[in-house]
Amino acid sequence: MIKKISILGSTGSIGKNLLNIINKDKNNFKIILLSAKKNYKLLLKQANYFNVRNIIITDFNSYKIAKEINKNKKINIHNDFDVLDKIFKNKIDYTMSSIIGLEGLYPTLKIIRYTKLIAIANKEAIICGWSLIKKELKNYKTQFLPVDSEHFSIWKILNFKKNKSIDKIFLTASGGPFLYKSSNQIKNVKISEALNHPNWKMGKKISIDSATMMNKVFEVIETKNIFSTSYKKISILVHPKSYIHAIVKFHDGTFQFLAHEATMKIPIFNTLYLNRYKKFKSKELDIETLNNLKLQKIDKKLFPVINILKSLPSKTSLFETVLVATNDELVKLFLKGKINFYEIANYILRITNSKEFQKYKKKIPKNIRDIHNLSDYVRLKVNSLCV
Repeated sequence: MIKKISILGSTGSIGKNLLNIINKDKNNFKIILLSAKKNYKLLLKQANYFNVRNIIITDFNSYKIAKEINKNKKINIHNDFDVLDKIFKNKIDYTMSSIIGLEGLYPTLKIIRYTKLIAIANKEAIICGWSLIKKELKNYKTQFLPVDSEHFSIWKILNFKKNKSIDKIFLTASGGPFLYKSSNQIKNVKISEALNHPNWKMGKKISIDSATMMNKVFEVIETKNIFSTSYKKISILVHPKSYIHAIVKFHDGTFQFLAHEATMKIPIFNTLYLNRYKKFKSKELDIETLNNLKLQKIDKKLFPVINILKSLPSKTSLFETVLVATNDELVKLFLKGKINFYEIANYILRITNSKEFQKYKKKIPKNIRDIHNLSDYVRLKVNSLCV
């Protein structure tokens, strides 16, 4: 049976990896929708190759150019996600939501009603809008699967076991490019050094988050949300080789861990072929790495942003939006050369610990507007303080 799918953010790394997997099994899939922000050239190329009738380009200038140059009148080009009710007459089988940043929250919420299963690779949506996503998933009986390697691994380990059986969850972190540096050595590192991740090929934003370890702070929040657990049950272990992605300790005294090579193709492949037998061509067991795991606790002096975990609210709140927006703007400032690497963590701790933003720990997002309004305000505040 042909599987009908949509990909939000098809020109990004997750989207391109998914399309490469689909291309090897093209006859079993029909792509209904692809989307991008600005990269209309690649999006049109993808649509033509996979015979996709509907694409969404959210940047208006890029949308206008695409409309002008589109010679294939079979492709319907749209500018926003409010057209989904016209595109989908019935529920499709699978959606990948991989739009980067908070821009991905609205499309994610909007498309849940039109898909039987949604795989979400958008951290910000899960961190800031999980309460809204969870409500939509329940209302429309849509299945959710996590795509990040750590959360995919936890999900795979649990295999539908009840969360009550979990005693502890350990997320692994590579340590990024500065694991073996001292705190003094990384104060004035070059942008190119911070982007040079030892294991993963990623975009600039996530590479910097990996270097500061802010990505692990975010992943702890995601873990708490996705698996309905408490922060007390989640720990981080440094694992330089990125071979083991998660470890779960159960109440019966047993530990289970999941290992796979450092590629996002494996989590993506597994969400796409859920409950279907399909072989993924992977490398042989890496015995050398297993014999030299070098698991260790995090050095909080080297990665001071980890201290944020001590004061996170137990329930979902608007404070997570403060964290995401603050970090986003600081990473942008660093990449523009306006602040140094050390100042990213310094400013994050200073800004989020201020009385002005601490109050949001007690405020729950009622709708997407609450999240976006606060995000816009925080970004303006960060720029006024740091530039």
